[in-house]
Amino acid sequence: MPDFDFAQPTTLDEALELFAGSGEIRALVGGTDIVDQLKTGRRNADLVVDVKRIPELQRLEVTGDGLHIGAARSCTDVGEFPAVRSDYRSLAESAMLIGSWQIQNRAGVGGNVCNAAPSGDTIPPLLVHDATAVVASASGRREIALSDFFAGPGQTVLQKGEILVELVLPPIPDNSASAYLRFIPRNEMDIAVAGVGSFLQLDPSNNAVLKARIALASVAPTPLRARAAEEVLEGNVLTDELIEVAAEAAVGAATPITDVRGSAEYRRELVRVLTRRTLAICRDRING
Repeated sequence: MPDFDFAQPTTLDEALELFAGSGEIRALVGGTDIVDQLKTGRRNADLVVDVKRIPELQRLEVTGDGLHIGAARSCTDVGEFPAVRSDYRSLAESAMLIGSWQIQNRAGVGGNVCNAAPSGDTIPPLLVHDATAVVASASGRREIALSDFFAGPGQTVLQKGEILVELVLPPIPDNSASAYLRFIPRNEMDIAVAGVGSFLQLDPSNNAVLKARIALASVAPTPLRARAAEEVLEGNVLTDELIEVAAEAAVGAATPITDVRGSAEYRRELVRVLTRRTLAICRDRING
């Protein structure tokens, strides 16, 4: 482990002043990623800033403009929050899949996002719910659509001195539902070979798709939306045949690699299967 200074600010202004300093400055939310990365030399740090004591980064509430999740709020808190369990089901499912219970109690959803791993489990559900990242620096705040947040494996568009403050998910429309599934070799403590999050809003009069969102994990350099598959669905009556066509279109968005966890072709097949299943789950949840 390299030598570094450590700070525990209790206000956002204090934290932003620290992040505006010189050198390599890293945020610590849960530490489940950054500690290992520092130990193995994958990242360096002159200063590590624990942001868990900042009230704005612990926010978890529903307001008129949607669900607000502070960047340091734990996966357990998010996954067990009543509004998440009832209205943002895919996010609840994914938050309770990350590592073990102990890791979920420590790790933050914002940390999972900023780690920017292609396999990040909470990211597809956030993408299908059209999440916005609110980031801040000493010079002010800005909002970034989460679909534009990832620049590459382990890389985001955050600039020097910026930190993620919260994620905002808009209110869900009527007659809609979401779902998340991943495939892993073991039941827990494993990284997804592939993951798919889906969201559907249906017209109750004829079951036509008013809105569709599909997001993929572990099958590209970054988590991404399968936009062609969404276009297949929107405006058409949801049938088993349409779901199959959309699942095939989702495969076209994937650019997987072959590694020790699975071949590229295996991952493509998983995208097809998981897309089909998550869309069917959404339909079932909407129809009760």
